[in-house]
Parts: sequence; structure tokens; C-alpha cells
Amino acid sequence: MKILAIDTSSKICSVSILEDNNVIIEKHNDDEKTHSQKLMPLIDETLKQVDLTLDNIDLLACCQGPGSFTGIRIGISTVKAFADVKNIPIIGVTSLESLAYNIENNGLIAAIIDAKHDNVYFALFESSNGNYKTVVESTTDEIDTIISCLEQYNENITFVGDGAEVHKELIAQRIPNSTFASELQNIQTSISIGKCAYNKYNCNDYTKNYSISPIYLKKSQAEINLENSKK
Repeated sequence: MKILAIDTSSKICSVSILEDNNVIIEKHNDDEKTHSQKLMPLIDETLKQVDLTLDNIDLLACCQGPGSFTGIRIGISTVKAFADVKNIPIIGVTSLESLAYNIENNGLIAAIIDAKHDNVYFALFESSNGNYKTVVESTTDEIDTIISCLEQYNENITFVGDGAEVHKELIAQRIPNSTFASELQNIQTSISIGKCAYNKYNCNDYTKNYSISPIYLKKSQAEINLENSKK
């Protein structure tokens, strides 16, 4: 199965093609402000470099968020357009799931993305021989609240994501049984999105009508500003 995976939820626009779990090619652009201009040329360049077209793709994988509001919409609208034209199934993957798939060792994995002002996006997973089970669903809260939630677990927890890096000192102080991902593992990539989508497809863990929607978890700054202006 050939999988075209894209991630536009962060400042890095990433495109990958996988054959099952094996990476054929991965390309990226790190200019967040130009995702709308760079995504389609990047997809085209990626396909051409390995002599493939959309007709060769069996599955589309896309990050649903949380992350950049604009970036998420760009990615989802692009794969939906491909699916409509070529009748290719789509599987959505959260940015927190994709971070968890960067960690290959067994055990608990806490994926944390910085949401500014001591708030984070968070989810907890358990990995066992390449299978990833969600223990705590994606949520957003203050880092103190998340750490309090994790203090109940006695086993070692691997922390991954830029939020874990930002709050590393606090986490290490309160959760002694903690391990932290490397700098490269903290980066969201379309490769992990493709691997997660392939696993979901094989486990029938996805929406059967292949419809995906953005996952924001919190309001956009524009919505917050509008609400504040009405108070």
C-alpha cells in the first residue's frame, strides 16, 4: 500500500510517501507563512522524484491538529480534494498521535505540544511492540494540571513534543520516572502520520466514510479577540 502523508499543522510543511511502514521519500519546507503556496508544489515535486502520480496512491493521511488553525485547514482541504477527484480513502491523525509514533520503545508516551502561557495540548499513549493505544484522549489544559494527571502512574513515562521540552525542568522535578525524547523526535513529521494512518487502516480504526475534520481543542485568537470585544 502506497501512502501519501502530509502535515501542515506546524511551522514545518512536510510531505511523505510510504510503502506500508517503509518510507520511500520525505520532503519538507519550514516557512509556516507560505504553506498555502508551497504545499501543492511540494507534493508534486515529491511524487515526481519517485516517478509516481496520485493514481499510484492507495491511502491519504493528513494531520487534523491541534496546531496552526490555517495550516490544518490547508492540509485537510488538499487531501479532501485529492480524495474527491481520485476516490482515495483518507485517514486523519492528530499531531499528538504523530509525535507518539516518533517513539519506538515500549511503555507510556506523553505527547505534549506548547500552547503558550503555560497551556499545552496533551495526550497519553501506551506503546507495545509497534502498537499504540490511547490512554488519555487529546485535550488542552495548564501544564500543572497535566503533570498532576501523570503523577498517578508508577511506570516510566517518555515525554515527547515541544511542550515537553519547554516544561522539561518542571516535569523532571515532579515526575522522577520520566524520560525525554531527543530534539529530532520532538519534531512533527508526515512520516509518523503515514505510519499511524497505516496502523489505523489495518486495525479498522478510522471513520468508514473517510471524512476528516479539524481538531482545534481551543478557540482561535480571532475568536478570542471577537469575544473580548463584545464584553
